[in-house]
Amino acid sequence: MEKKKAMQIEGYPIEGLSIGGHETCIIFPSLRIAFDIGRCPHRAISQDFLFISHSHMDHIGGLPMYVATRGLYKMKPPTIIVPASIKETVESLFEVHRKLDSSELKHNLVGLDIGEEFIIRKDLKVKAFKTYHVIQSQGYVVYSTKYKLKKEYIGLSGNEIKNLKASGVEITDSIITPEVAFTGDTTSDFVVDETNADALKAKVLVMESTFLDDSVSVEHARDYGHIHISEIVNHAEKFENKAILLIHFSARYTVKVCLLYPTWL
Repeated sequence: MEKKKAMQIEGYPIEGLSIGGHETCIIFPSLRIAFDIGRCPHRAISQDFLFISHSHMDHIGGLPMYVATRGLYKMKPPTIIVPASIKETVESLFEVHRKLDSSELKHNLVGLDIGEEFIIRKDLKVKAFKTYHVIQSQGYVVYSTKYKLKKEYIGLSGNEIKNLKASGVEITDSIITPEVAFTGDTTSDFVVDETNADALKAKVLVMESTFLDDSVSVEHARDYGHIHISEIVNHAEKFENKAILLIHFSARYTVKVCLLYPTWL
């Protein structure tokens, strides 16, 4: 069988699947990151970092299998980031599965509060932002960091720059850019939350749009902690992203996951 190619958006390969109430797992293989893990698709296993938005089963149900399979393949223990409010419960979940499976289920579990950052490596970090679902939830923004020589040192020789650096002088400026944002489940309230500006500026925004037509009202979507596509249209001027990937369509629809390129840029 021919291997299906990953979707490419703004230079990022993206894999995974997302059906509301069934499963969500969005994978950025070039970053070694997966967001949510409803059923643990095979490609998620090779991602070293897993970010969980909330504890509904279609977003966290595959977590024990993800860790167990990495252990089976003798891969290094993964790092799992969850909302700080559920960290203790997730620890208990793993204790139950250790007893059931008689395995170690090695992993690194990190609780992250809204506004807190997790450093993946020197040039990559992730920050949690507030989302609005029917239970505690949060989204994540991935930032790249690039270092540029300060203007006052441009034109100096390599030795001069080396000596400045050796003497403790900060010779570079940090350029931090929001690259990818993932909402998980949320109402459209996250869009008007001023503290979430970076999510709306990320090059790629992966956001839910559970309902797509008039068979479901905006009020119904909001009551269940979700977004109706008409709300995205109504807030169009707020999005500064280069691309938006809509996910989490209700299982009532037969349409494929689609990519919306903002026409208002």
